[in-house]
Amino acid sequence: MKKSSFTAMMLGTVAGVLFSLGMCMALLPEWNAFGPGIVFGAVGILFGIITVIIWRKMENKAPIRPDRKLVALTVFGIVGALTLGIGLCFCLVWEKMIIGTIIGLAGILLLLCLVPLTKGIK
Repeated sequence: MKKSSFTAMMLGTVAGVLFSLGMCMALLPEWNAFGPGIVFGAVGILFGIITVIIWRKMENKAPIRPDRKLVALTVFGIVGALTLGIGLCFCLVWEKMIIGTIIGLAGILLLLCLVPLTKGIK
């Protein structure tokens, strides 16, 4: 394993854990930790951005230059992830299994559509 891949894996894991823990803290009323959860989630997002920057530097790749396609794909991915999350909330929090499953599947389909949108079909 290359050093850049190992570094990205470690930093990405820390970013994912911080973000997911922050979202749990913010969204579970039983934990009563909304404010600290937002902080943890923001630090997780920051670590994710730092991970991408460090990995690209270690791989000697050019910095990411945002264009319309990148912004559109990012928004599409966010919408897909939020749709999947809403479906999970319907199932797990509000106990509405049928509508939650339908919304969750729609979110999964949106996320699956990202692969051909980014890489194309050959």
